[in-house]
Amino acid sequence: MLLYFGGVKNGLGLLALRRVYLLSRSAHTSPQTLEYRPIKKVMVANRGEIAIRVFRACTELGIRTVAVYSEQDTGQMHRQKADEAYLIGKGLPPVTAYLHIPDIIKVAKENNVDAIHPGYGFLSERSDFAQACEEAGVRFIGPSPEVVRKMGDKVEARALAIQAGVPVVPGTDAPISSLQEAQEFAKTYGFPIIFKAAYGGGGRGMRVVRECEELEENYQRAYSEALAAFGNGALFVEKFIEKPRHIEVQILGDKYGNVIHLYERDCSIQRRHQKVVEIAPAAQLDPQLRDKLTSDSVNLAKQVGYENAGTVEFLVDKHGKHYFIEVNSRLQVEHTVTEEITDVDLVHAQLRVCEGRSLPELGLKQDKIKINGCAIQCRVTTEDPARGFQPDTGRIEVFRSAEGMGIRLDSASAFQGALISPHYDSLLVKVIASGKDLPTAASKMLRALAEFRIRGVKTNIPFLQNVLSNHQFLYSTVDTQFIDENQDLFNLKRAQNRAQKLLHYLGHVMVNGPTTPIPVKAKPSSTDPVIPSLPMGATFDVAMRFLYECPWRRLQELRALIPNVPFQMLLRGANAVGYTNYPDNAVFKFCEVAKENGMDIFRVFDSLNYLPNMLLGMEAAGSAGGVVEAAISYTGDVSDPMRQKYSLEYYIQLAEELVKAGTHILSIKDMAGLLKPEPSRLLITALRDRFPDMPIHVHTHDTAGAGVAAMLACAEAGADIVDVAVDSMAGMTSQPSMGALVACTKGTKHDTGISLEKVFDYSEYWEVTRGLYAPFDCTATMKSGNADVYENEIPGGQYTNLHFQAHSMGLGNKFKEVKKAYAEANRLLGDLIKVTPSSKIVGDLAQFMVQNSLSRADVEERADELSFPLSVVEFLQGHIGIPHGGFPEPFRSKVLKSLPRVEGRPGASLPAMDFKKLEADLRMAHGSEITPEDVMSAAMYPKVFNEFKEFRRNFGPVDRLNTRLFLDGPKIAEEFEVELERGKTLHIKALALGDLNKAGQREVFFELNGQLRSVLVKDTVAMKEMHFHPKALKDVRGQVGAPMPGKVVELKVKQGQKVEKGQPLCVLSAMKMETVVNSPLSGTVAKVHVKADSSLEGDDLILEITE
Repeated sequence: MLLYFGGVKNGLGLLALRRVYLLSRSAHTSPQTLEYRPIKKVMVANRGEIAIRVFRACTELGIRTVAVYSEQDTGQMHRQKADEAYLIGKGLPPVTAYLHIPDIIKVAKENNVDAIHPGYGFLSERSDFAQACEEAGVRFIGPSPEVVRKMGDKVEARALAIQAGVPVVPGTDAPISSLQEAQEFAKTYGFPIIFKAAYGGGGRGMRVVRECEELEENYQRAYSEALAAFGNGALFVEKFIEKPRHIEVQILGDKYGNVIHLYERDCSIQRRHQKVVEIAPAAQLDPQLRDKLTSDSVNLAKQVGYENAGTVEFLVDKHGKHYFIEVNSRLQVEHTVTEEITDVDLVHAQLRVCEGRSLPELGLKQDKIKINGCAIQCRVTTEDPARGFQPDTGRIEVFRSAEGMGIRLDSASAFQGALISPHYDSLLVKVIASGKDLPTAASKMLRALAEFRIRGVKTNIPFLQNVLSNHQFLYSTVDTQFIDENQDLFNLKRAQNRAQKLLHYLGHVMVNGPTTPIPVKAKPSSTDPVIPSLPMGATFDVAMRFLYECPWRRLQELRALIPNVPFQMLLRGANAVGYTNYPDNAVFKFCEVAKENGMDIFRVFDSLNYLPNMLLGMEAAGSAGGVVEAAISYTGDVSDPMRQKYSLEYYIQLAEELVKAGTHILSIKDMAGLLKPEPSRLLITALRDRFPDMPIHVHTHDTAGAGVAAMLACAEAGADIVDVAVDSMAGMTSQPSMGALVACTKGTKHDTGISLEKVFDYSEYWEVTRGLYAPFDCTATMKSGNADVYENEIPGGQYTNLHFQAHSMGLGNKFKEVKKAYAEANRLLGDLIKVTPSSKIVGDLAQFMVQNSLSRADVEERADELSFPLSVVEFLQGHIGIPHGGFPEPFRSKVLKSLPRVEGRPGASLPAMDFKKLEADLRMAHGSEITPEDVMSAAMYPKVFNEFKEFRRNFGPVDRLNTRLFLDGPKIAEEFEVELERGKTLHIKALALGDLNKAGQREVFFELNGQLRSVLVKDTVAMKEMHFHPKALKDVRGQVGAPMPGKVVELKVKQGQKVEKGQPLCVLSAMKMETVVNSPLSGTVAKVHVKADSSLEGDDLILEITE
């Protein structure tokens, strides 16, 4: 239905009607004979892929080409593809350079350019540019300046459409000049309405407003975007049609009044009013509607005397009614799909028409134009769909494109080493797929997108793959709300990018040294073990914290390799595998997941032998179906009548409680190696007599050197199992020697039946392996065991750590003092069982005493004024349980003063953990590939898990590297292999290490599978001496970071101002698109780190808010 509007507000007005009449008259009186003037040299007043597209067409026609470029584009491919290239806009901002008409005309005249092709965007729809070309005697490859002006003025174009009988959407007659006019229009027609830039398209300056409250902000943003993109912020307003299809018709006219159409394109798949995927022809379009669209387009073009290529755009509502939107008097980004289905080269046609050829001369008659199959274009952009399509910038480290039948690529910046800046459009490459029908073309496109390998910048490829796999897209019709209404499109499959991430890791180690803290300056051995290594166990958090491996994955691999041997783990009672208290349901859930993943035996202990904590752990392990081994932590000396706090009776009574609670195995856990032969005999004999049928397991350390003798005494007394270490890993703070025990029991009733030859072979392998871990070897600082452990009672693992710490702090000569302080700290705290975490508490207090030169008497006297380590304070509060004999008084009261105390079992008062919420939070933070095991890792160690995931996201599967490469990196010219998985092996060679650049980075060069690769690595030492903008810390709520690289257009708040959650803080502009950064919380602006016109990188700190 044709829509006519009368009056001043809604009508065309007398002047507009007169303009329509004059233009119509001139169209029908144009001359029919023109001189053919061949073009010898063409300039493209544009950049990127469209410039290269035109250059290729010119080269095919024997026409010389000229490129222009801004100062920021010196490295861009389009200037290299041309025969000549010239700088324009020197000293101007990046976009302004390509809008500087005088410079462009000057270059054209100085270099004998015959014609200028404007491409799309920039000056392509500026009539003053077309006029400037004409006045300079240079042909403009496009419509006449008058037609460009009238088609660019959307109000005049709308008037012409009405005159031609083409339906239009209700809207303003002229660009509005104030917010008040927009308010008046909304009042008349109601919401929703849409702002559109009067002098350009492509989604810039386009904003939908659904509520009155949004009107002012969107008006300002639309005006600002239009001004930045087109040099003119003029806007007009239309009634917004809900859920239309966006159909456009390609037209082509010559200088003789001939106009044809090349059928339509469906451009409905959009985000932010920018096209993402285009299809030709439109799927399931009613033939009668197609005829109306094409005939209306041709009639309108003839009405205005249209010359050259252009596009008439329509909205089609759900009832099949079509409405004229605008005419784009230029070549469109998506012209490619039309070329594929009609076999017409539109750029060739543009050039020939500009020379004066008629369409019939070129063989372009309407009856000859046929649709052949289907074509799809995907715009691969450097945008992150997971973050609202925010533009990404940086250096393309890897680029591998698609090829094959039915695939066409139009690109410019897509090559290894290209720098993607925030100054221009984010389009990287246009991929066009052709096939006999839509599903066929879509399958080719999917295959092509899967072939791409783009590393260094994020792209929208995973999102495009989801679109092309969508059932509605393939077999139905889509509208402009398709993306908004299909949120499953954002369930993105993350690219693994394993090889490049590993190169980043290796480069990081080569530049900055190991990521794992190294206790001593020693290099890993260059000799690898002969026997292939099997994955071995590690402390739960250490696997994530230092090895950057998933502990669950280790367990799964071990279970698969060793299906018939029981596995055992340590469970710290109510502390599970952590160092703090957890809700009861977290402990139960952990045991359940551990059992499901292949764990068999749970050795349950508590660092204080606090029975309530142990009973909870035993119940959790038993409920999961595991074998329960209750472990009593040993300290003191049961053979010494002067030390009766931990007497033989104490251990027997505790064992009674554990057996009564249902333990399957009874264990003695001697972490400091305090069991001498006589105490061993007394303790194990008493337990065996009391529990004749209970399996007894003994674990000790060999710090004093008496471990073998003690374990032999345990065996004689009735122990069933004793722990040992293979010879090359035994002794000192480790376990007693396996070979020694096997040899000592050989031929006796305790003969193990193990061949010493096999022990020696096994030991030899681990001796070589131990060399790889030289930086962590206790022998780097310790040269022997020490019997003073019987006095200080330091557990084996902690003894080594304290020794390392003392040497790293330059206190190696004071280690004796540290050990004495440890014994004094233990007495201050009431003589504790010392196992992690209680041993750490004693160690923290000991180091506190040494650092502050405090004696035991000093600490007792000044307890009410000293600032004790947090671990000591929390212990005294009761955070890990109640020690045997209670807390030391009056020391406890003096330290705590009025601080609260925990009564009873610490975990009993904690609320249950919400695993569903935790999983949802993890998926939000780390993506959808979160497993039940990941949830448990995060439940036990939330911060460590997040850091582990972040590390793996940056550096990939570092567990696939051998130990030496992981710790020390490769040597220059070293060649090695990394097996990612079965059938996928990387061949890597380290080539060179570059010099420091201005950004504090070094380029590290590798050869990967025969191809040159490089990565930029920040030199952390050099960075400390250089000033850089601070980054927002993700785990600090009040730190607001830049969501994308860009420039600060406007600051909306100042320091000291109160803000509400969701309140706009500032406006960023990148790639000609503006984004409002909103406050993530309510509070006060504590500090602002940017100002207007500040250039930011992604995650740069904008401001800080305190709650």
